[in-house]
Amino acid sequence: MIPTFHIGTAGWSYKDWVPNFYPKQQTKDFDWLQFYAANFNCVEVNSSYYTYLSPKIVEGWIRKIEDVDDFLFTVKLHQDFTHNRKYNKTSVKSVSENLVMLAQAERLGGVLIQFPYSFSFNETNTEYIQQLNESFSSFNQFVEVRHSSWINQSAYDFFKALDISLCTIDQPEIGKAIQFEPVVTNETAYLRFHGRNVDAWKKSLANFGKEQSYDQQNERYNYRYTQGELAEVMQKIRLIYDKVKKIYIIMNNHPQGNAVVNAKKFMEMLDVTVQKIRSNLF
Repeated sequence: MIPTFHIGTAGWSYKDWVPNFYPKQQTKDFDWLQFYAANFNCVEVNSSYYTYLSPKIVEGWIRKIEDVDDFLFTVKLHQDFTHNRKYNKTSVKSVSENLVMLAQAERLGGVLIQFPYSFSFNETNTEYIQQLNESFSSFNQFVEVRHSSWINQSAYDFFKALDISLCTIDQPEIGKAIQFEPVVTNETAYLRFHGRNVDAWKKSLANFGKEQSYDQQNERYNYRYTQGELAEVMQKIRLIYDKVKKIYIIMNNHPQGNAVVNAKKFMEMLDVTVQKIRSNLF
Protein backbone atom coordinates (compact mmCIF):
# COMPACT_ATOMS: atom_id res chain seq x y z
CA MET A 1 0.00 0.00 0.00
CA ILE A 2 1.22 3.47 -0.90
CA PRO A 3 0.40 6.09 1.76
CA THR A 4 -1.35 9.37 1.03
CA PHE A 5 1.13 12.18 0.39
CA HIS A 6 0.75 15.78 1.54
CA ILE A 7 3.56 17.77 -0.07
CA GLY A 8 4.16 21.47 0.36
CA THR A 9 6.26 24.19 1.91
CA ALA A 10 6.65 26.00 5.21
CA GLY A 11 4.71 29.16 4.44
CA TRP A 12 3.64 30.57 1.10
CA SER A 13 3.90 34.35 1.39
CA TYR A 14 7.47 35.21 0.37
CA LYS A 15 8.31 38.19 -1.81
CA ASP A 16 11.45 36.47 -3.12
CA TRP A 17 9.25 33.78 -4.70
CA VAL A 18 8.45 36.33 -7.40
CA PRO A 19 9.08 35.59 -10.25
CA ASN A 20 10.57 32.14 -9.43
CA PHE A 21 7.13 30.82 -8.47
CA TYR A 22 4.53 33.55 -8.40
CA PRO A 23 4.21 35.50 -11.67
CA LYS A 24 5.81 38.92 -11.89
CA GLN A 25 2.72 40.40 -13.53
CA GLN A 26 -0.27 39.96 -11.23
CA THR A 27 -3.84 41.14 -11.68
CA LYS A 28 -5.75 42.81 -8.86
CA ASP A 29 -7.69 39.64 -8.10
CA PHE A 30 -4.58 37.41 -8.10
CA ASP A 31 -4.23 35.59 -4.78
CA TRP A 32 -1.01 33.88 -3.63
CA LEU A 33 -2.71 31.20 -1.55
CA GLN A 34 -5.05 30.24 -4.39
CA PHE A 35 -2.12 30.04 -6.80
CA TYR A 36 -0.15 27.99 -4.27
CA ALA A 37 -3.05 25.59 -3.67
CA ALA A 38 -3.22 24.86 -7.40
CA ASN A 39 0.32 23.46 -7.15
CA PHE A 40 0.45 21.74 -3.75
CA ASN A 41 -2.02 19.98 -1.48
CA CYS A 42 -0.82 21.26 1.88
CA VAL A 43 1.03 24.12 3.54
CA GLU A 44 2.60 24.55 6.94
CA VAL A 45 1.55 27.83 8.57
CA ASN A 46 4.61 29.41 10.19
CA SER A 47 3.23 32.89 10.95
CA SER A 48 1.30 31.31 13.85
CA TYR A 49 4.66 30.77 15.59
CA TYR A 50 5.26 34.54 15.79
CA THR A 51 1.75 35.88 16.41
CA TYR A 52 -1.69 34.81 17.57
CA LEU A 53 -3.69 34.87 14.36
CA SER A 54 -7.06 36.53 14.08
CA PRO A 55 -9.91 34.09 13.30
CA LYS A 56 -10.82 36.39 10.39
CA ILE A 57 -7.49 35.56 8.74
CA VAL A 58 -8.17 31.84 9.08
CA GLU A 59 -11.70 32.32 7.74
CA GLY A 60 -10.16 34.02 4.72
CA TRP A 61 -7.85 31.06 4.07
CA ILE A 62 -10.75 28.64 4.20
CA ARG A 63 -12.80 30.76 1.82
CA LYS A 64 -9.96 31.14 -0.68
CA ILE A 65 -9.38 27.40 -1.10
CA GLU A 66 -13.00 26.25 -0.88
CA ASP A 67 -12.84 24.85 -4.43
CA VAL A 68 -9.81 22.63 -3.66
CA ASP A 69 -11.19 19.54 -1.96
CA ASP A 70 -8.05 18.02 -0.46
CA PHE A 71 -5.98 21.04 0.60
CA LEU A 72 -4.78 20.93 4.24
CA PHE A 73 -3.10 23.33 6.63
CA THR A 74 -0.73 22.27 9.37
CA VAL A 75 -0.26 24.97 11.98
CA LYS A 76 2.95 25.70 13.86
CA LEU A 77 2.35 26.31 17.55
CA HIS A 78 3.22 29.74 18.95
CA GLN A 79 6.69 30.17 20.44
CA ASP A 80 5.16 30.95 23.85
CA PHE A 81 4.45 27.21 24.15
CA THR A 82 7.72 25.82 22.82
CA HIS A 83 10.57 28.28 23.23
CA ASN A 84 9.40 30.68 25.95
CA ARG A 85 7.34 28.01 27.73
CA LYS A 86 5.08 30.68 29.20
CA TYR A 87 1.42 30.40 28.29
CA ASN A 88 -2.00 30.48 29.92
CA LYS A 89 -5.63 29.50 29.27
CA THR A 90 -6.10 32.53 27.03
CA SER A 91 -3.16 31.44 24.87
CA VAL A 92 -4.56 27.92 24.54
CA LYS A 93 -8.00 29.26 23.67
CA SER A 94 -6.62 31.63 21.03
CA VAL A 95 -4.78 28.82 19.26
CA SER A 96 -7.53 26.25 19.71
CA GLU A 97 -10.24 28.46 18.19
CA ASN A 98 -8.37 28.63 14.91
CA LEU A 99 -7.55 24.93 14.95
CA VAL A 100 -11.21 24.08 15.56
CA MET A 101 -12.24 26.37 12.71
CA LEU A 102 -9.89 24.58 10.31
CA ALA A 103 -10.90 21.17 11.62
CA GLN A 104 -14.61 21.86 11.19
CA ALA A 105 -13.92 22.91 7.60
CA GLU A 106 -11.94 19.67 7.15
CA ARG A 107 -8.81 21.71 6.39
CA LEU A 108 -6.61 20.82 9.36
CA GLY A 109 -3.77 18.35 9.08
CA GLY A 110 -2.57 18.95 12.62
CA VAL A 111 -0.49 21.16 14.87
CA LEU A 112 3.32 21.29 14.66
CA ILE A 113 5.05 21.62 18.03
CA GLN A 114 8.67 22.58 17.33
CA PHE A 115 11.17 22.73 20.16
CA PRO A 116 14.64 24.33 20.06
CA TYR A 117 17.91 22.43 19.86
CA SER A 118 18.41 22.91 23.62
CA PHE A 119 15.28 20.88 24.41
CA SER A 120 16.84 17.52 25.31
CA PHE A 121 15.34 14.20 26.41
CA ASN A 122 14.66 14.19 30.13
CA GLU A 123 11.76 13.73 32.54
CA THR A 124 11.01 17.44 32.85
CA ASN A 125 10.69 17.87 29.10
CA THR A 126 8.63 14.73 28.54
CA GLU A 127 6.24 15.93 31.24
CA TYR A 128 6.01 19.27 29.46
CA ILE A 129 5.17 17.59 26.14
CA GLN A 130 2.51 15.55 27.90
CA GLN A 131 1.06 18.79 29.25
CA LEU A 132 0.85 20.26 25.75
CA ASN A 133 -0.57 17.00 24.45
CA GLU A 134 -3.44 17.34 26.91
CA SER A 135 -4.02 21.00 26.05
CA PHE A 136 -4.43 20.17 22.35
CA SER A 137 -5.75 16.63 22.65
CA SER A 138 -8.44 17.18 20.00
CA PHE A 139 -5.89 17.61 17.21
CA ASN A 140 -3.22 15.58 15.44
CA GLN A 141 0.15 16.57 16.85
CA PHE A 142 3.57 16.56 15.22
CA VAL A 143 6.50 17.17 17.58
CA GLU A 144 9.87 18.30 16.29
CA VAL A 145 12.87 17.94 18.57
CA ARG A 146 16.39 18.64 17.33
CA HIS A 147 18.67 17.13 19.98
CA SER A 148 19.97 13.60 19.37
CA SER A 149 19.23 12.56 22.97
CA TRP A 150 15.68 11.86 21.74
CA ILE A 151 16.91 9.09 19.46
CA ASN A 152 16.23 6.15 21.75
CA GLN A 153 13.49 3.55 22.23
CA SER A 154 12.20 5.10 25.46
CA ALA A 155 11.49 8.36 23.65
CA TYR A 156 9.82 6.51 20.77
CA ASP A 157 7.61 4.59 23.20
CA PHE A 158 6.72 7.87 24.91
CA PHE A 159 5.48 9.42 21.65
CA LYS A 160 3.65 6.24 20.68
CA ALA A 161 1.80 6.20 24.00
CA LEU A 162 0.59 9.76 23.40
CA ASP A 163 -0.20 9.06 19.72
CA ILE A 164 2.14 11.88 18.63
CA SER A 165 4.02 11.88 15.34
CA LEU A 166 7.74 12.38 15.94
CA CYS A 167 8.95 14.62 13.13
CA THR A 168 11.81 13.50 10.95
CA ILE A 169 14.03 16.48 10.14
CA ASP A 170 16.86 17.15 7.74
CA GLN A 171 19.30 19.88 8.69
CA PRO A 172 23.08 20.31 9.01
CA GLU A 173 24.52 17.66 11.31
CA ILE A 174 26.20 19.96 13.82
CA GLY A 175 27.03 18.86 17.36
CA LYS A 176 24.18 16.78 18.79
CA ALA A 177 21.78 17.50 15.93
CA ILE A 178 19.45 14.71 14.86
CA GLN A 179 20.22 12.84 11.66
CA PHE A 180 17.61 12.18 8.97
CA GLU A 181 16.19 8.79 9.94
CA PRO A 182 12.39 8.37 9.73
CA VAL A 183 10.97 7.03 12.99
CA VAL A 184 7.34 5.90 13.00
CA THR A 185 5.39 6.54 16.22
CA ASN A 186 1.84 6.47 14.79
CA GLU A 187 0.11 6.24 11.42
CA THR A 188 1.36 9.64 10.19
CA ALA A 189 4.92 10.60 9.22
CA TYR A 190 5.84 14.28 9.22
CA LEU A 191 9.10 15.16 7.44
CA ARG A 192 10.62 18.65 7.50
CA PHE A 193 13.58 19.77 5.38
CA HIS A 194 15.58 22.75 6.64
CA GLY A 195 18.43 22.58 4.14
CA ARG A 196 22.10 21.75 4.64
CA ASN A 197 23.73 25.18 4.68
CA VAL A 198 26.33 24.31 7.32
CA ASP A 199 28.22 27.62 7.39
CA ALA A 200 25.11 29.78 7.61
CA TRP A 201 23.64 27.48 10.27
CA LYS A 202 26.77 27.78 12.43
CA LYS A 203 26.74 31.55 12.00
CA SER A 204 23.09 31.68 12.99
CA LEU A 205 23.81 29.73 16.18
CA ALA A 206 26.69 32.09 16.98
CA ASN A 207 24.38 35.10 16.56
CA PHE A 208 21.52 33.63 18.58
CA GLY A 209 19.86 36.35 20.66
CA LYS A 210 21.41 39.18 18.65
CA GLU A 211 19.41 41.57 16.50
CA GLN A 212 19.39 40.38 12.89
CA SER A 213 17.68 41.41 9.68
CA TYR A 214 15.10 39.18 8.00
CA ASP A 215 17.66 38.03 5.42
CA GLN A 216 20.24 37.29 8.10
CA GLN A 217 17.74 35.25 10.12
CA ASN A 218 16.76 33.17 7.11
CA GLU A 219 20.15 32.66 5.47
CA ARG A 220 20.61 29.29 7.17
CA TYR A 221 17.60 28.01 5.20
CA ASN A 222 19.07 29.23 1.92
CA TYR A 223 19.82 25.88 0.33
CA ARG A 224 18.65 23.88 -2.66
CA TYR A 225 18.84 20.09 -2.40
CA THR A 226 20.49 18.28 -5.29
CA GLN A 227 18.86 15.43 -7.17
CA GLY A 228 21.26 13.03 -5.46
CA GLU A 229 20.44 14.30 -1.98
CA LEU A 230 16.72 13.96 -2.58
CA ALA A 231 17.20 10.47 -4.00
CA GLU A 232 19.12 9.53 -0.85
CA VAL A 233 16.34 10.61 1.50
CA MET A 234 13.68 9.11 -0.78
CA GLN A 235 15.23 5.68 -0.22
CA LYS A 236 14.69 6.12 3.51
CA ILE A 237 11.15 7.44 3.08
CA ARG A 238 10.17 4.38 1.03
CA LEU A 239 11.17 2.14 3.94
CA ILE A 240 8.21 3.41 5.98
CA TYR A 241 5.53 3.10 3.28
CA ASP A 242 3.98 0.02 4.88
CA LYS A 243 4.08 1.52 8.39
CA VAL A 244 2.03 4.70 7.88
CA LYS A 245 -1.13 5.88 6.16
CA LYS A 246 -0.07 9.50 5.59
CA ILE A 247 3.23 11.18 4.83
CA TYR A 248 3.74 14.94 5.02
CA ILE A 249 6.77 16.35 3.21
CA ILE A 250 7.39 19.99 4.14
CA MET A 251 10.22 22.01 2.60
CA ASN A 252 11.47 24.82 4.84
CA ASN A 253 14.40 25.89 2.63
CA HIS A 254 12.29 28.82 1.46
CA PRO A 255 14.74 31.59 0.38
CA GLN A 256 14.64 32.33 -3.36
CA GLY A 257 11.90 29.75 -3.85
CA ASN A 258 14.19 26.77 -3.23
CA ALA A 259 11.44 25.08 -1.21
CA VAL A 260 9.08 25.20 -4.19
CA VAL A 261 11.68 23.75 -6.54
CA ASN A 262 12.50 20.88 -4.18
CA ALA A 263 8.87 20.16 -3.28
CA LYS A 264 8.05 19.83 -6.98
CA LYS A 265 11.11 17.62 -7.45
CA PHE A 266 9.84 15.33 -4.67
CA MET A 267 6.50 15.07 -6.46
CA GLU A 268 8.29 14.22 -9.69
CA MET A 269 10.36 11.51 -8.00
CA LEU A 270 7.25 10.04 -6.40
CA ASP A 271 5.44 10.28 -9.73
CA VAL A 272 2.81 12.31 -7.89
CA THR A 273 1.05 15.48 -9.03
CA VAL A 274 -1.75 17.34 -7.29
CA GLN A 275 -3.95 16.16 -10.14
CA LYS A 276 -3.06 12.53 -9.43
CA ILE A 277 -3.51 13.02 -5.70
CA ARG A 278 -6.88 14.62 -6.21
CA SER A 279 -7.98 11.89 -8.61
CA ASN A 280 -6.67 9.06 -6.37
CA LEU A 281 -4.75 7.69 -9.34
CA PHE A 282 -1.53 6.77 -7.61
